[in-house]
Amino acid sequence: MNGFPILSTLIFLPLIGAAILPFLPRGNAVRVFTLVVGVVETILAIPFASDFHLDMAGFQYTELLPWAPQWGLNYALGVDGISFLMILLTVVLLPLCVLCSWSYISSRLKEFHFCLLLMTSACIGVFASLDFVLFYLFWEAMLVPMYLLIAVWGGPDRRYASLKFFLYTLAGSTLLLVAIVAYAIHGGSFYIPDLMNKTYPFNFQFWTFLAMALAFAIKVPMFPFHTWLPAAHVEAPTAGSVLLASVLLKMGTYGFLRFCLPLAPAASQYFAPFMIAISIISIIYGGFLALGQKDMKKLIAYSSVGHMGFVTLGIFMFNLRGVEGALMQMLNHGITTGGLFMLVGAIYERSHSRQIKDNLGLGKYLPAYMFFFGLFSLSSLAFPGTNSFVGEALVLIGAFKRNLWVGALAIPGALLAAAYMLRLLQKLAWGQPSTGKSFVDLNAREWIYLAPLAIFVIYIGLAPTRALRTMDASITHMLDSMRAKTEVVQSTTKTPQQLSFNAAKIVQEVRDAD
Repeated sequence: MNGFPILSTLIFLPLIGAAILPFLPRGNAVRVFTLVVGVVETILAIPFASDFHLDMAGFQYTELLPWAPQWGLNYALGVDGISFLMILLTVVLLPLCVLCSWSYISSRLKEFHFCLLLMTSACIGVFASLDFVLFYLFWEAMLVPMYLLIAVWGGPDRRYASLKFFLYTLAGSTLLLVAIVAYAIHGGSFYIPDLMNKTYPFNFQFWTFLAMALAFAIKVPMFPFHTWLPAAHVEAPTAGSVLLASVLLKMGTYGFLRFCLPLAPAASQYFAPFMIAISIISIIYGGFLALGQKDMKKLIAYSSVGHMGFVTLGIFMFNLRGVEGALMQMLNHGITTGGLFMLVGAIYERSHSRQIKDNLGLGKYLPAYMFFFGLFSLSSLAFPGTNSFVGEALVLIGAFKRNLWVGALAIPGALLAAAYMLRLLQKLAWGQPSTGKSFVDLNAREWIYLAPLAIFVIYIGLAPTRALRTMDASITHMLDSMRAKTEVVQSTTKTPQQLSFNAAKIVQEVRDAD
């Protein structure tokens, strides 16, 4: 983009908007201003997306400025195929979150929209940071606005849910900080590309992988660290649930791809069987829990545990198709689950209940609503022709390439997704209404924030080539680098038997899988 600092602009534009908010009059002026900031942010993302080089494996749009040279800190930004789509998703969601909260949020408007803007800046900063300390600052900064969104504008148990969310994620952040300090000491830098180009001893990788993996597993969340998620989703306002499901959960899987695999490749492969097992447990366990829910929001929350299990499963396949599927599922889950949470919020504004039994038979008088709900439900269960089918199919292909039994064990998760989503869809569309009430169908504002997500569901489902080309070069480079580093560790590890580690065997398995 001819040297224009687009990443800094995308990060700081919402912050500037947040700084202006206190000086605006209360009421619709706050909503309109935040919406304008979100629309401008989205418009800026158009040249950002169009100028991205699809076949380039390295970082693009890089910015590097001295920050604290005496400590080796730099303000370093850049994106590659792994982070690019997640930044676009975050940018697109900001105006949609403003619109879906337009009538739902009526108190403390300035504070609410301040949190939305701050949240957007922090999330983009996480995906764009190339300095470990800068990444950590953005990682921690996003906790505060999400905590406030739940604690101030949440449901009856908001204090419990917000505190649980904060404590879980803060515990993970502490472990991540330990790993960051260890890499800075051992690698002599906080600059992430420099750290990626180094090879570390296996024992060092072993312990840093454990610290980072625990932090990221909590954020995903993987079983058994998932218990904070349903409470946070149920109590959060609609916009909070959308950001939590669509963006925050992806930061855990993004951490695995950005840090665990490149910095600790040998340890990642050593722990792969354990991570695969936990992923399969998350898929099946989350599916069964979702199947038994009577609250629509809680059902979608538990479904996220299963869907994110597919993402981590694909990551630890260590082959192109598996990691492609994982990245596609990160994007697709953000679109589909964000849409479902918006729909739950829309019907809650009408019926004042999220219970399935209180919202039966909506298809009789809310046809437009049920069209969107049906589309997002089919996407959630990975129906062919929708976006989620592409990601889930690629993950399963990668799983079967690695091991027949791994692929077979993941199949029940797909069947469970069909069971709980079709059950919910059947009751909402054709169930016998429990009351004689009728509701007004979707208004123009609701059409505006649902239609873009519906278009993405269909477009990615039918034409996923551009999205796949965006990520392929970066994924291939990362996997090749992992294999090369593992070979180095194999040649330098003196006593691999102490940790039951056979690098040569793992390298051969990965080669055979490809």
